[in-house]
Amino acid sequence: MAQIAAVAIDGPFHGDRVPEQLDRRQYQERMAAAGVDKVTDGMVDDWRATLEALSHLDTIDADRIAYLGFSMGTRFGLPYVAAAGDRLRCAVLGKNGMRQASPASALANMAPRFKQDAPNIKVPVLFHVQLDDELFSRDGQFELFDLLGAQDKQLIAFPGPHGTAVPAAIDAWCAFVTQKLSGE
Repeated sequence: MAQIAAVAIDGPFHGDRVPEQLDRRQYQERMAAAGVDKVTDGMVDDWRATLEALSHLDTIDADRIAYLGFSMGTRFGLPYVAAAGDRLRCAVLGKNGMRQASPASALANMAPRFKQDAPNIKVPVLFHVQLDDELFSRDGQFELFDLLGAQDKQLIAFPGPHGTAVPAAIDAWCAFVTQKLSGE
């Protein structure tokens, strides 16, 4: 039976990285003030360091590592997956896109960064679109999927708002990662 380990780190201006939680607007303002690329590069560096540390553990097979992240996990995960290259076996991304619904979100627009990084992703990708997402337009999510450079890329879509994850979606994520990590 295969065993899977998971690791999570707080995003910029979230969790233990801030003395108190910020609302969406405060988060966007801080990210814009610090510089979107600078914050993104810092998060990519954090994930690279995490991958490096994991790769040296006896209990981790460094040739069988995947990335899974949605929404903010795609905001920073997509640039990280592009930077990690073939050190990852696959990625599951989504619930993000090229256009955001909120004017506050325009402060920290990721579209230019996604245009730069998405074509550089070559590992297999499963991309989750939330069809009734109130934060990211359906068209913008499809546009981001189209930018991915992976030859092996799959799209799944489910009805419901941004924060929804139906059991069938979770099953699809798990099956994709399990299949890619097992070499099938």
